[in-house]
Amino acid sequence: MARVCDLTGKRTRVGNNVSHANNKTKRKFYPNLQKKRFYIPEQDAWVTLKVATSTIRTISKNGIMSVLKKAKEQGFIVY
Repeated sequence: MARVCDLTGKRTRVGNNVSHANNKTKRKFYPNLQKKRFYIPEQDAWVTLKVATSTIRTISKNGIMSVLKKAKEQGFIVY
């Protein structure tokens, strides 16, 4: 499966390793993704999502329903 956050679309970035001699080789920066279950009281159901840790903090602050609504507006497939 792709390393993409289900709610924000955060994905792998590409950059360079830079040595002391200033040699550059390609490398990848992976998002810190975690598999997490969330309870949605409106549907009385649990949903398992693969989300970044920064997204988990956003959900803790704003609530799961507002984050799901915003993800749906941006066009991400949620569940």
